[in-house]
Amino acid sequence: MKDYQRIAAAIRFLDEHRPEQPDLATVAAEIGLSPSRFHRLFSTWAGATPKDFLQCLTLSHARSLLCDGASFLNTAFDPQLSGCVSLDAATPGEIKTRGSGMTICAGVTDSPFGSCLIGETTRGICHLSFFDERDRENAIAEMHADWPQAALIWNDRQTAGLAKEIFSPAPNLSAPLKLYVRGTPFQLRVWRALLRVPPGALVSYGTLATAAGNTKASRATGSAVGSNAISWLIPCHRVIRETGIPGQYRWGAVRKHAMLAWENARTKPDGA
Repeated sequence: MKDYQRIAAAIRFLDEHRPEQPDLATVAAEIGLSPSRFHRLFSTWAGATPKDFLQCLTLSHARSLLCDGASFLNTAFDPQLSGCVSLDAATPGEIKTRGSGMTICAGVTDSPFGSCLIGETTRGICHLSFFDERDRENAIAEMHADWPQAALIWNDRQTAGLAKEIFSPAPNLSAPLKLYVRGTPFQLRVWRALLRVPPGALVSYGTLATAAGNTKASRATGSAVGSNAISWLIPCHRVIRETGIPGQYRWGAVRKHAMLAWENARTKPDGA
């Protein structure tokens, strides 16, 4: 079993047994590891101890992080907030041709959150999704459906190198990663607002709707979040309910839990 699969199993177990507050030994036994090996796994994968990691999964902790995200979206736009990512939108004409004349270099590789599929064009990364092995073909079909007329070239080695840059806790890039997206004007506003929410902060759907220019469009904002085809880099996993409940995620609720805890553990002020 790979590290992420064990982490996912542990998170699933903790969610199902939250009222009992299982201890370290109980969770370790559930995923078939000794307490010491379980501790090392978390420290290596999450960059934090199991105790710190599990704290990141609590409702009270999530609620406190909502304030951090709102503060970033309520300030004047600062290009630096988008970090190592720039977004380029397809024109209506490009969307209409459905990828005709475009070539996508695609590949499958491992990531901290399981297997991922990445597609890149000369304009930038156009797809990043996660999948379980049994869903590999469905993941490829989803990417192809976004750009059905595009030519596909497979290069897993190149994709592995790109993934290493994308998922590095401290990216050292000479230039921002370029993203190439297709979406409505409102979707683009939502995705650009998401780029301003840094790792370790969260936003509610209502706050994100306001940042996108329509306070009453929480439902449309949720739809825009769910339509995002470039996971992680456009951080739709940082959007949760105002109650502190993470909610659903296009690539699995457990994976969303793991992403939030992984990011938060690695951005703690004490460097845990």
